[in-house]
Amino acid sequence: MNSTVVRTLLVRGMLAGLGAGVLAFVFAYLVGEGPVDAAIAFEEAGSHEHGEELVSRSMQSTAGLATGVLVFGVAIGGILALAFCFALGRIGRFGARATAGLTALGGFLTVYFVPILKYPANPPAVGDPDTIDKRTALFVLMIALSVLLGIGAVLLGRRLAPAWGNWNASTAAAVAFVAAVAVAMVALPAGDNTPKGFPATDLWEFRLASLGVQAVLWAGFGLLFGYLAERVLEPDPARGKVSALVA
Repeated sequence: MNSTVVRTLLVRGMLAGLGAGVLAFVFAYLVGEGPVDAAIAFEEAGSHEHGEELVSRSMQSTAGLATGVLVFGVAIGGILALAFCFALGRIGRFGARATAGLTALGGFLTVYFVPILKYPANPPAVGDPDTIDKRTALFVLMIALSVLLGIGAVLLGRRLAPAWGNWNASTAAAVAFVAAVAVAMVALPAGDNTPKGFPATDLWEFRLASLGVQAVLWAGFGLLFGYLAERVLEPDPARGKVSALVA
């Protein structure tokens, strides 16, 4: 794959990430803002300090939310596009769409889903403000471990495939990944400290909404980028013939 194709795929990956970000923003605004408002109301009810609000809640839930989700989507899109370029043809005889889908799935599992099993998403009012730096560092560490273990599992599967066959090698790699992740989760300290009296329903709804936002983002990217990448790497022969006849 030459540099021109890689650059084209990188741009299309960022565009796909932008499109997926729009979908994720709509989902977050419609589904996720309710639990956030409930958490803020709980926090304000138990607080005796009422400082001046630097950014209005309406701005946070619209422009602020959109900016964060779209920037994240573009960044993830670029990173996954490069991962796609590396994975294409190296993880099996998959076409562009299938490889894009597998890349997005692998990213979702290692970057988001596995880390939140140890450190789940929390709304405002959940978590001691004095420990936010520590909790952030632990979450980033869990992401790094998950990604590295995921890459290791892929390499293990490739190494075992010639002798064990693709199915057995993939199964062994998946089992090794799960076992290694379990050890990491046990070794790392806990980070969840829900305040007493916080509604369990609000916490559950927030975490489901957070999961839904990420699922929409990563799935949207996989579908959009798969289509865009296929048009670059696997052009339609019939379309080329029609273009030649018209010319």
